[in-house]
Amino acid sequence: MRLLMLLAAAAWLSPAQDAAEIVRRSAEVDRQYLNLVRQYTFIERQENRELDSGGTVKDRESRTWDITMLEGTPYRRLLARNDKALEPKEEQKEKEKLQRSIAQRRDETDAQRQARYADADRRLQKQREPVREIPNAFDLRVAGEDTVNGAAAWVIEATPKPGYRPRSSLSQFFPKVRGKIWIAKADHQWVRVEAESVETISFGAILARVAKGARIRIEQTRVNDEVWLPLRIDISATARIALLKKFRGEVEITYRDFRKFQAESRVLPAGEQ
Repeated sequence: MRLLMLLAAAAWLSPAQDAAEIVRRSAEVDRQYLNLVRQYTFIERQENRELDSGGTVKDRESRTWDITMLEGTPYRRLLARNDKALEPKEEQKEKEKLQRSIAQRRDETDAQRQARYADADRRLQKQREPVREIPNAFDLRVAGEDTVNGAAAWVIEATPKPGYRPRSSLSQFFPKVRGKIWIAKADHQWVRVEAESVETISFGAILARVAKGARIRIEQTRVNDEVWLPLRIDISATARIALLKKFRGEVEITYRDFRKFQAESRVLPAGEQ
């Protein structure tokens, strides 16, 4: 009887323990995969939609960028507005800006180039910091299993952990959100994340407040059978800007045309092709 009670207790406790371990393992795998993530370029499209009080879209705009590698670090080049090619004058400005960037980066000293590499690396590392904070910030529970984009995944529920103190600016909102994380069983990579704010979130002293109920959904896709990269990000929220203007809107960000950048590949200035 005593053995049965111990086994029952272990079965009761293990889901929370396993969930935390799965997420920790995922954070470590994410760190290991950063070099692969850096090797990919892609097309990014962002659409912003403003909604009326009934939820109908009253205004929308979109921009599309080509994110490529320029002398070792990412470069964003605007391709389209509202899914239409740029006007000739703006297209020419983008080409000129690209050529200036190429020339500037080619003329860098070794010290300047290394500083640029280090800055790009810091930005990427900062973006991933919250991933490593999740086991400390949330109570985690395996809620089930699912299949997403062909991958078998654990579904992990995350609720704010009492007493957690954020360690970075990007994790400061953790105490005010709850969510779910889908983690692929095969390689512990993130497949999907869904989160919802359970309290109002403030940014800055009085600059903006996002109302309770804001939602974000992030989905990733496996590329070249070696790495998971962002496929889609959806955000919906009601915010008050400077405590005056109320704004209700949605943001949709999609990624496509993933290309693995080869070390020997280079973007050439005009006239050198």
